[in-house]
Amino acid sequence: MKILLLGGNGQVGWQLRRSLALAGDVMAPPPRREGGPDLAQPDSLRATLRAVQPALVVNAAAWTAVDRAEDEPAAAHALNATACEVIAAEASRSGAWVVHYSSDYVYDGSGDQPWTETSPTRPLGVYGASKLAGDQALAAGCARHLILRTSWVFDTWGANFLKTILRAAAQRPALTVVNDQWGAPTRAALIADVTAHAVMRLQREPQATHLAGVYHLAAQGSTSWHGYAQLAVAHARACGLALQATPASVQAVPAASYPTRAARPANSRLDTRKLRDAFGIHLPPWEDGVRAVVAELAATPLLPH
Repeated sequence: MKILLLGGNGQVGWQLRRSLALAGDVMAPPPRREGGPDLAQPDSLRATLRAVQPALVVNAAAWTAVDRAEDEPAAAHALNATACEVIAAEASRSGAWVVHYSSDYVYDGSGDQPWTETSPTRPLGVYGASKLAGDQALAAGCARHLILRTSWVFDTWGANFLKTILRAAAQRPALTVVNDQWGAPTRAALIADVTAHAVMRLQREPQATHLAGVYHLAAQGSTSWHGYAQLAVAHARACGLALQATPASVQAVPAASYPTRAARPANSRLDTRKLRDAFGIHLPPWEDGVRAVVAELAATPLLPH
């Protein structure tokens, strides 16, 4: 299978390079700054898709600067929505499958129950609206699609909350972290491995369009940013990182203490039952991924020992 991976230098994309190698011949164009295609420009993206003629497009490219999107809505929409229109049209023309990654930000974060794939969508800001528009464009334009909505992504690669917390804990004896926003920290490697599993299923059943649709993909369980930070600090200390902060010195504060340009959903819990049933997979608890990444970071010079 010829696979075109877009966004191969991001957190999820970096792990997809590894996992998708089991499923086929992966082509991951370099980013635009290194001479690769400009995915926000339809003509550039279309030319890449037609040159490669993949059997599968995996779109891990996205505008993820949530606050900046409020000031640059056209740029966010170009990468998160218009690009999906182009991918959908080209994939439909060639008969290719598309795997695309979406976000918990398509929901408004109300309540305390996990969102299902049929829950009403109501984005709170430009970023969420642009992701929802991309989901809708792909679903409408290409019958062979998997849209995987995920949340709170982290890994050893790239910038993320976990690495920020560990660096702050190394520099300061006390931290304040939000405790009234809830979700499931989800390792990029888990997302990549589930993607590869799903792709190999599609290889075995290439006409299985009944599998097309939106799925929630997140680690099992849920926590607040505060609980997430406490576990990260505790395990980092157990792994030998010389941190000033302790789990007890990670103080809980409401989100109102940290006003942001764009509103964040308070409830990002995702019900993953549909994905687990359709593809026969088990999703590990979020704590497993956090502990694994902390241990890997502790074994590298990225953080002080």
